[in-house]
Amino acid sequence: MKASQPNLTDLGWKSFYSNQLSAEEALLYRPGRVMAVHRGMVEVLGEALEGAISSVISESRGPEDRPTVGDWLLIEPSGKRIVRILDRASLFKRPAPGETHRLQLIAANVDTLFIVTSCNQDFNVGRIERYLVLAREVGVQPIIVLTKADLTDAPDHFIAAALALTQEVEIVNGRDPISVARLLERCRRGETVALVGSSGVGKSTLINTLRGSDSIATQAVREADGKGRHTTTVREMHRLDHGAQGGSWLVDTPGMRELQLSDAAAGVEEVFSDIAAMTLACRFTNCTHAAEPGCAVQAAIANGSLDRVRLDRWRKLAAEEVANTAKLAPRRTRAEKPNKRN
Repeated sequence: MKASQPNLTDLGWKSFYSNQLSAEEALLYRPGRVMAVHRGMVEVLGEALEGAISSVISESRGPEDRPTVGDWLLIEPSGKRIVRILDRASLFKRPAPGETHRLQLIAANVDTLFIVTSCNQDFNVGRIERYLVLAREVGVQPIIVLTKADLTDAPDHFIAAALALTQEVEIVNGRDPISVARLLERCRRGETVALVGSSGVGKSTLINTLRGSDSIATQAVREADGKGRHTTTVREMHRLDHGAQGGSWLVDTPGMRELQLSDAAAGVEEVFSDIAAMTLACRFTNCTHAAEPGCAVQAAIANGSLDRVRLDRWRKLAAEEVANTAKLAPRRTRAEKPNKRN
């Protein structure tokens, strides 16, 4: 990295971030981007700035006031202390697995999301919808990337199922540079692409091939069920020196076996916009879409224009989002209360 130190533009610095700095801050502090997150430490990179520093921020008040990969930070001239986190253009987050009262930050300031799933037992429409909700909620472009295309005799089945969810679908052999070359068109200078998906779907392999490197360790999946082990344990940014314009960034994330949703009502409504539109045509505004007369949703199921399984997934996600958001609300309220000593 030191051999070709990127400038701020290469790192993704835009007017959205520079406009947040006062004239005094621009003179006193240095901006740096979080390249990786470790326990209690973050690796940062900027102009004449590179190294690991403590992730502690003295003015932290809420569950989102801690740095995550992709964040832009203001750092003291010594490079040893974080002054503050700049407002994020986007933030992927989820309730921590098994602890829906605590938020886990996944990645910040992402421009494009590769939802990676393999053409085997891992392919799961419900899980893909959850990732789509995450992307739509924060206004990030999602692209479904179907991997291991060389291992299936029925690629059209997976393509059709993915296209039913979004028109942005790519199918690749993650080990073949020619096959993944079209993904490079999605990677532009100064932009950040995050890869999400289950363990074993080939995220790290895909990044290695895109970068023309084998620096990220990979593992084979179990043949019996197509599941993989956690190879990636740290959320980390990797520089991509070629592509549409070169100088883009890829974020590798650990596989997620559980993806609960919170604070994503708009995302749920957008991903299930067909059902949301139907509910507006129901006779009663408080329709539960169960057995009420004049229910447009039930009418759509009856005439075959809506799949009951999709309706069930919508119900589940909507209820889950409301419940998890409510559980996190008291924690936010406590964090936002002013310090009595002030």
